[in-house]
Amino acid sequence: MIRFGVIGTNWITESLLEAASHVEDFKLTAVYSRTEERAQEFASKYNVTTTFTNLEEMATSDQLDAVYIASPNTYHAEQAILFMKNGKHVLCEKPLAANSTEVTQMIQAAKNNNVLLMEAMKSTLLPNFKVIAENLHKIGPVRRYFASYCQYSSRYDKYKEGIVLNAFNPKFANGSLMDLGVYCLYPLITLFGAPKEVKATGVMLESGVDGEGTVALSYDDKDAVVMYSKITNSHLPSEIQGEKGSMIIDKIHTAEKVEIRYNNGSVEELTVEQSHPPMYYEVKEFIDLLNSGETESAVNSFENSYTTMRVMDKVRSQLGLVFPNDN
Repeated sequence: MIRFGVIGTNWITESLLEAASHVEDFKLTAVYSRTEERAQEFASKYNVTTTFTNLEEMATSDQLDAVYIASPNTYHAEQAILFMKNGKHVLCEKPLAANSTEVTQMIQAAKNNNVLLMEAMKSTLLPNFKVIAENLHKIGPVRRYFASYCQYSSRYDKYKEGIVLNAFNPKFANGSLMDLGVYCLYPLITLFGAPKEVKATGVMLESGVDGEGTVALSYDDKDAVVMYSKITNSHLPSEIQGEKGSMIIDKIHTAEKVEIRYNNGSVEELTVEQSHPPMYYEVKEFIDLLNSGETESAVNSFENSYTTMRVMDKVRSQLGLVFPNDN
């Protein structure tokens, strides 16, 4: 049984805990919140009695083996490193950190303390993402990757009224690249590695974060285009184009339907049934790794997390998107 603590008492933590309730060997034993009242209110929903309002106390506690971090992006690195230095394993919400320097420090802390660190990127661990990877060869040499994740944010209405919530506040290392763009880039890098060149454009909001953006990435033998937005919606699927056909993916962030449309007009349905909530698979991967004594995921690997963040750093520098963590 792996005893987990959680940092962050928001909807994303609730989603993870709902998914984790289907995973054998997962047990929630501790909850952190900045206020005792909120910590206890959240903990009581899950029949948990151990709560913390002090992270140092939580990190040194013998009530947990691992921690799930779902705090604002600004705090990911600092919190993860604190827990790893105290021998705790870390499942950290995406994006892993605010920049690649922090990712390097986190990886080093994981290695120094012989603990598991994994980015909680659900997309690449889903059954239908495995299907994508295993069937890519069928479309011949891949020439283009296209991914789109544009979802109008409910918080944007508040923003337009002059109320800047966390989602649009650079202080928390937020914005559309960090929130949604990462879902387009991480699968690209998992499948094809680091690009040779990155060119980005986007719309910056007055608050200092990006509302939407487009990134063109080039490889020796293919190119990629990713589009993401928190201020518009898109209903386009994502696509990997090969010389023999095109693989159509309904949603790059949560692939539920995958098919190949071949040049000869035939269609091959590749979709597999997904029996659990999407976040189940990242929790299961994490626990399976711990049970087998591994300290790194082969899919959500250090290299994939670092390379993705390096690309995001390049995008940000081209957009002029700066976070406090960059200093």
